Amino acid sequence: MQSRVLDWPRSVKRLVVVAVDIFLALFATWLAFTLRLEQLNWPYAGQWWVYGLAPLLAIPIFVKNGLYRAIFRYTGQAALQATAKAILLYALLLSAVLLWARWPGVPRSLGVLQPLIFLVLVGASRAWARLWLADMGHTSVMQSGRLLIYGAGAAGAQTAAALQISRQYGLVGFIDDDVTKIDRSVNGIPVYPPSRVSALVASQGVTDILLAMPSASRERRNAILESLRDLPVHVRTLPGLSDLASGRVTVQDFHELDIEDLLGRAPVAPNAELLEQDLMGQVVLVTGAGGSIGSELTRQILQQRPRQLLLFEHNEFGLYAIHQELQAICLAAGLSVELVPLLGSIANPHRLKAVFSTYQPATVYHAAAYKHVPMVEDNPGEGVRNNVFGTLNLAQAAATHGARRFVLISTDKAVRPTNVMGATKRMAELVLQALAAQSHGTTFCMVRFGNVLGSSGSVVPLFRKQLAAGGPLTVTHAEVTRYFMTIPEAAQLVLQAGAMGQGGDVFLLDMGQPVKIVDLARRMVELSGLRVRDAAHPGGDIEIAITGLRPGEKLYEELLIGDNPEPTSHPRIMKAHEDYLDWPRLEPHLQTLQQAGLEGDVATIKAVLQTCVQGYQAQPAVLD
Repeated sequence: MQSRVLDWPRSVKRLVVVAVDIFLALFATWLAFTLRLEQLNWPYAGQWWVYGLAPLLAIPIFVKNGLYRAIFRYTGQAALQATAKAILLYALLLSAVLLWARWPGVPRSLGVLQPLIFLVLVGASRAWARLWLADMGHTSVMQSGRLLIYGAGAAGAQTAAALQISRQYGLVGFIDDDVTKIDRSVNGIPVYPPSRVSALVASQGVTDILLAMPSASRERRNAILESLRDLPVHVRTLPGLSDLASGRVTVQDFHELDIEDLLGRAPVAPNAELLEQDLMGQVVLVTGAGGSIGSELTRQILQQRPRQLLLFEHNEFGLYAIHQELQAICLAAGLSVELVPLLGSIANPHRLKAVFSTYQPATVYHAAAYKHVPMVEDNPGEGVRNNVFGTLNLAQAAATHGARRFVLISTDKAVRPTNVMGATKRMAELVLQALAAQSHGTTFCMVRFGNVLGSSGSVVPLFRKQLAAGGPLTVTHAEVTRYFMTIPEAAQLVLQAGAMGQGGDVFLLDMGQPVKIVDLARRMVELSGLRVRDAAHPGGDIEIAITGLRPGEKLYEELLIGDNPEPTSHPRIMKAHEDYLDWPRLEPHLQTLQQAGLEGDVATIKAVLQTCVQGYQAQPAVLD
């Protein structure tokens, strides 16, 4: 029956509710007369006017106050408050009319008694409708498991209320470390201390724990996650507030743990002056604008209100997607930034010349690069053409057309590289250092950092996909260690570091503590409510398989070639002093490298890279 009612057209549902309210207004009037006159009422004389007046006053007031826009199965405290306000206004108008009209046989106290009865009847009808319609999900209560909500604050209480409507979980209780809430209840749901989580999981069959602590610090969230690692439960985070507000919370709405929750750290507030310095009111060019780092750079640059934002990208769909996204952001935020999508390759100097001569960008962020280590290792000629000579083409175009600042997005793999990709990125750095030493206008600098979480090719999305498929999670070596940073933090620091550049600077981002990839894999398995299957636990759920190092892959990455990085005004940005070749010494090597790349001469490519790039040890030759 409930499902048939929910399938009615919205207009029909509203007419039914209006009809019910008319009936309740009439019934409340009859009951008020009966109680006040102490006998069953049959209207006569002026009493008929009251019966007609009650619905004529009530319905327009209800419409004006939005009572017929509410969805009854999601009706909550806010809707009941709106109903009470509407009936208060109705009571004032009814009392005023009764005092003015003085109809015979109509007590003036009816102006108070009838609205009170009407309020009770309308409120009860809404509450009954909510319970009746929500009951259709009753049979699915245990299908999704039993849940603890970590956090008994406003967000947790709102989530619990929504889940009680959807009935997709058996809600066991709240967990909170606030001593004023422990052993009490929130809307009838008990609050337990963190020390009882393990016992509740065992005794109540808890399958899922939902973190509902949006205001908790990163350190606090990490501590909570660490305390839950050994429990056989699936840990997830709060759904979006829009889902909570509507009450439409389902199993699918719960978010898997953010990568920031797994590896993140508390953010450092950005320096607004540094962010605005090269962006506000300027023409800004971002290459690789459709990529992971490039797209986040464009989002953050947009917030600084440049005059024009040039999106340069060789991938057509990637360019389309970021252009559409940024247009939507401008529309929603009322930003009057001109967005210019530019399809092209940095390996094409004629295209770059046309772009720079037409738009005259003042600031350039160069994020376009081939970055997948095994792919570039197997295709070194293309890696050189894009990473080295694409950077050279772009830098020369910037200098020729008077760009004030050029910022290269570099990588920790450029430090003592064991692969072609890292060596080409270090060559790109050498190009900029040599140009900076002879530049008379453009400030060239580079920002070097490690892995970003969630980028294309990142290990976290790969592990999630492997988890969903039942495993195994693949790790190349048990000792592989990497630095990680979130994409938004990396992009924000790039913008600030670039503004500090004086010419030829190599900036390093503080990546925090290095993380063993196998430990990350284990943590993801455990926080999904599963067990790692290994020699000690042969009955576990997910295996972690060691597949062997890929060509050119290092066990450990570094950010610094030399020693003693210099601090800057930002606590997470350092400055390196790296040796380089001046332009007269570097140029012949570039000419040899360019010719070898065109001819696919892998041996010569690697020989030049080994000559110019400190610490590079070439792998066995691969045909390009």
